[in-house]
Amino acid sequence: MVELHTERLRLRPARMSDLQAFHEIMSDGRAMAFWSTPPHVDETQTQEWLAAMVGIQPSDGEDFVIEHEGLTIGKAGFYRFPEIGFILHPICWGRGLATEALSAVIVRAFVQHKLPAIEADVDPRNTAALGLLTRLGVHEIGRQAAAWQVGGEWCDSVYLRLTADRWNRSSLPHPGVS
Repeated sequence: MVELHTERLRLRPARMSDLQAFHEIMSDGRAMAFWSTPPHVDETQTQEWLAAMVGIQPSDGEDFVIEHEGLTIGKAGFYRFPEIGFILHPICWGRGLATEALSAVIVRAFVQHKLPAIEADVDPRNTAALGLLTRLGVHEIGRQAAAWQVGGEWCDSVYLRLTADRWNRSSLPHPGVS
């Protein structure tokens, strides 16, 4: 798997040595508030999650570790094509880092992988993620009540999509990624 470099970020393949950094994120209730599982209570959960990320077959998906100033701060990419996902350590929120990472991942999805579309499934209470994806041109295509059960609570879903054609015709930036 390749590395991507943006102005402030390095996006690289995951490795098992990322366990401690990801456990810090995955055990944080703020980071996991709208994730598809409750916060991780022990490193074994995070280790299993990370092993799945490390083991993604290139034909199935492409998920990147996000590094900023040498620190692992989250992940962005496709656990399974075409569904995009991301998580960022809360100390990094509000600085445009998720937007920067997702922009690079979207460019790669359309240019390198030739995906016809990317999709997302977002909890409607996650207004920050919905706003970010909307700014990147991803638009709502539907909703479902009680789509996920997370920690005994039923959560709704907003389904979003961005087609390659719509992305190519948009005025959204098509940033270069090295």
